[in-house]
Amino acid sequence: MHGKVAKMAPLGYMQAMSNAQRSKAGLLILHLMRPRATNGLRYDTYCSLNKFPFFSSDRLKDGLVIAIISLTMSILHATRRSDRRRPAGWLPALTVVISLGAIAVLGAQNQVPPLSTGGPGQSPIFRSGVTLVTTDVVVRDGDGVFLPDLTPSEFIVEEDGVRQEVASLVLVHGGRVYNQLTPPVPTQEGIILPPTRPTNNTAGRIIILFVDDLHLQTSYTPKVRQVFRTISDTLIHEGDLFGIISTGPSSLSIDLTYDRSLLRAAEERIMGDGFSPRELIQTVSDGYRGPPELLFRQHVAFKTARQVIQNLEAVENRRKVFIYISSGYDFTAFADDRIYGAGGIGEAFKANRDWGTPLPAGLSQAQNPAEDPFERLSRAGQVFADGDLAMEILELTRAANRANTSFYTVDPRGLIAGADIDFDVTPEDWNQYVFKTQGSLRGLAELTGGMAIVNRNDFENAFREVDAETSDYYVLGYYSNNPDPTQRTRRLNVEVARDNVDVRSRTSYTFARPESTSAALQ
Repeated sequence: MHGKVAKMAPLGYMQAMSNAQRSKAGLLILHLMRPRATNGLRYDTYCSLNKFPFFSSDRLKDGLVIAIISLTMSILHATRRSDRRRPAGWLPALTVVISLGAIAVLGAQNQVPPLSTGGPGQSPIFRSGVTLVTTDVVVRDGDGVFLPDLTPSEFIVEEDGVRQEVASLVLVHGGRVYNQLTPPVPTQEGIILPPTRPTNNTAGRIIILFVDDLHLQTSYTPKVRQVFRTISDTLIHEGDLFGIISTGPSSLSIDLTYDRSLLRAAEERIMGDGFSPRELIQTVSDGYRGPPELLFRQHVAFKTARQVIQNLEAVENRRKVFIYISSGYDFTAFADDRIYGAGGIGEAFKANRDWGTPLPAGLSQAQNPAEDPFERLSRAGQVFADGDLAMEILELTRAANRANTSFYTVDPRGLIAGADIDFDVTPEDWNQYVFKTQGSLRGLAELTGGMAIVNRNDFENAFREVDAETSDYYVLGYYSNNPDPTQRTRRLNVEVARDNVDVRSRTSYTFARPESTSAALQ
């Protein structure tokens, strides 16, 4: 039998083989080499080769399988045809190395996904996993002093009104980390888990400086740089890991580093490129759902921020601070003023609407460009602009909550009183614009347990508050006992069993969409 196999044309013989026959051929090769094993080399170890995905996977091309096995059989055939002297011990060993090396390489390039169900007559294989939900908690007494002596039993954690058991608790006080409770490994039936190993010390914070220069006016560039310098001097200390990224022409992209000298170089490159209110009225063209250029810029800012946050999800037990420097967002800022700002008779109707100025002779409200039916139809989609902005903010904050990251939004405009004296816009329109832009920044901060630094000029004191809040905190973790996978968004409430204390933490979190749903949306 052995001699017949060796004398056959290997290529033609292997092409006629099925997957199961190739598996047996591999075992036969090992069996042929067994009598020639030397120096204690055992081939019994490889007798389970028929279980390797290499021989049974339909993903591999037949030509690769045929070439490897044919090469092995050719080497064996050459050894059989040699004179009757015993061949050197290295040749069978070399054969094994060549075959198994090729198998390993091809197996690595063509991984077979785990099976979810077995074949006929076999039991299905189930996959399961448990996620540790973590959140940052800041607890202060009535005088605003941080309480570092809390125990796990004093924390009351509720998810959708259901009490949860605290599984882990990490105290960070003055930049030093104290593991008060290590999360246990969840026991699951039928799964053998390796022993746990202690995690490394993770002192310090991770601070992301996000400069949304697409929404920072050019005239505000000196003030933005001053705010950036205040952040560098007040908030970022030795041992803090920080990164810097921008959304526009400042072209800032500094990976996480401890080198504080990079802060000054980044400061000098900041340049605002956002639209001023005057440009929003006079130069930006309108569209069905708002100015297309304005929508594009805002989508770029949100997507850039979400990508950074997704990269932070793998970091655990460290305070993740996202400093969001922007002037805020409004999808339909000064919508009616853009119509009147085109010039011509629009100026007369604008003065009539804003200040009650009588229309010139020969003009009537029927000629009002804002009341033109075609003009109104062309802007019909703008009624959903506020809803679109709210949904994008909600999606961004959900991603931040999954990564246990807090937004600290900074409006470099500072305290805003009114429009410039030469800016022809009504106080009502101006106040609405300011309210929407500041409200978007407040929403980002409040929905992630952070703080909004808007409508204030004392930036140094504000950043000292952020520094104190992000230097002393607890990282609390628990395994959710809610088995419903369809309930993606969960309400979160953290309290402490002490009187006269102030507890700050995020109020909700949302699981990521299933991979199949995400692929369908793309």
